[in-house]
Amino acid sequence: MSTDLIKSRKKLNSVATLLKKGKYMPAVQAVHDGLILFLKNQVLKNERDEFEDILKKVTYVLNSDKELRKIYPLVISYEPGQERPLLDAMRELLQELQKALNEEVQGDMDAFNAQKQTELEKGQAFLDAQDWDKAKEVFDQLVRSFSGDSELKADIADRYLNAGRYKEAYAMLDDALKDDPNAIHLYNRIGMVLRKMKDFETAEKYYLKALTLTSNDEYLHYNMGRLYYDWRKWGKMASSANKAVEINPNFAEAVKMLKFAQKKMG
Repeated sequence: MSTDLIKSRKKLNSVATLLKKGKYMPAVQAVHDGLILFLKNQVLKNERDEFEDILKKVTYVLNSDKELRKIYPLVISYEPGQERPLLDAMRELLQELQKALNEEVQGDMDAFNAQKQTELEKGQAFLDAQDWDKAKEVFDQLVRSFSGDSELKADIADRYLNAGRYKEAYAMLDDALKDDPNAIHLYNRIGMVLRKMKDFETAEKYYLKALTLTSNDEYLHYNMGRLYYDWRKWGKMASSANKAVEINPNFAEAVKMLKFAQKKMG
């Protein structure tokens, strides 16, 4: 018996065990791959007889599996010599399993998102009531439940920022940057928070880091200009505003900023 036929037999004989473990996709994939290996090879009569017997048993266990029948209610038929139609049926079954898997994953995602939204609203209610400790408790637990979700952390940071809780906003954004160190919008936000905290030097460092990732974002240059306005560094403010205008000549606020900085410079 050739190496391919030995592999084919091993795959086909694994189907019943995989089904018992609830591993439907691997089980059907094993039938699919086993059939391909079988069809690639010339087989002797005794080998064909053996494989036909194995395939009858395989189709029987597939048809007998109640959970699999829910996904694929059609009877999977097999007659000796009809391996190619069985292969087509396996391809169709794999597509149905993938579709069911996608729907399950989407269902899980919808449930996760609903949970996140519920907890965000709960934390927001505590912020609105100025119950800072309770808000932090809810948001921290939410971040632990969905670790690695930089957008969630950015959302929470915005809520802290709008509530005037700048230190909490900064901590959340700094954590988000660890998950996504190339996210320009996070650098922009953290620079804004630090500016409001009047930690101008640290804010500048974040903006400069963002500029190493992209130098063609007019809003990044404009926000740096806002930093330099608060810092009263008119030369740097003019330079940032000028870069924003060079990128987008129709950026009215940047044009105003440039004129203001030039006036201050005298």
